Amino acid sequence: MASQGRISEASQVAINHVASYELHISDAYLSMRPTIDNWATGVKALESALEMEKELTKLLQDLKNNAYEKSEKDLVRFLGKYLDKQKRNTSYLEHQIVYHKHEEKKAQQKEDPLKKPAEVSGKD
Repeated sequence: MASQGRISEASQVAINHVASYELHISDAYLSMRPTIDNWATGVKALESALEMEKELTKLLQDLKNNAYEKSEKDLVRFLGKYLDKQKRNTSYLEHQIVYHKHEEKKAQQKEDPLKKPAEVSGKD
C-alpha cells in the first residue's frame, strides 16, 4: 500500500506519459486553427481530435486502474473527476462531428437539389 501523499513510481511514469500526450494534443489542436488545408475539412480535423481524445481517455483510465491497484486513493479520486470531464469533451466532439456532417449534407443538397440522396453521399 502506498503511503499517504506518495505516488508509486509506476503511477509517476504513467502521469508523465499522460502529460506528454496532452502536450501532443495541444500541439495538434494549434495546427488545426491556422489552416484547414492540412486537415482536408473541418470534419476531418474534428475526427482527428476525437481520436486523440479517445486515446487520452484510454491513458487516463489505465492510470486510474494502476492507481487503484496501488491503493492511491487521492489519485483515483482526482482521475475520476478528470475522466468525467474527458467524457464530456469526447461527447462534445462527437456531437460536433454529427452536426457538421449534417450541415455539409444540407449544403450539398442546396447546390444540386435534383440529386438523389445516394448521389449526394457518394453512393451509387
